[in-house]
Amino acid sequence: MSSDGPSTSGSGDVPTVLVRDGQGRQLLCFLEQLIPLDGHDYALLTPVDTPVCLVRIAADDDEEDEVIEELAGAESILSVADVVLQEHDLTLVRSAVTLTVSGELEEPDPDEVDPEDLEGDEDDDDSDLYEMLIQFRAEGQEYGLYIPLDPFFVVARLEGSEGVLVEGEEFERIQPRIEAELDDREQAED
Repeated sequence: MSSDGPSTSGSGDVPTVLVRDGQGRQLLCFLEQLIPLDGHDYALLTPVDTPVCLVRIAADDDEEDEVIEELAGAESILSVADVVLQEHDLTLVRSAVTLTVSGELEEPDPDEVDPEDLEGDEDDDDSDLYEMLIQFRAEGQEYGLYIPLDPFFVVARLEGSEGVLVEGEEFERIQPRIEAELDDREQAED
């Protein structure tokens, strides 16, 4: 990568940025938008690899499936997912921000997904919709890796050729300003 900013991938089409989080994990992303604020360049990014989430599948209809947010204690479960994905020539990556899957994977098209295949509570307008990638059994429990159907965006502050994940108070402070800037750009295009 050059020190001048984001590099371009492949034949020079879409710039990519390597993002690091506070724990030093990395996530390679496509640069979607560049937003200058307060003397810093902030980037709205999408992961190059497919983001996935780990879900504990409920044993019966009375329970709800549970998205596992804290992955620190889930390494033994993720190891089983690794093996299952390898059978499909896919690799689970413990990236910054989210788990991702690399390899040849058909991306879900939200317009072509059968509603019966989706997970999520239809009564909850804030719930994301997911498509199951794999289901597996670990530690006597059913789990699945699900692909979010809504776009997955990452916000990073550019420092040279890399990005630093924007988290916590900084994210809370700049998120509304980034959204306002994106709205202004969208209105200017119309």
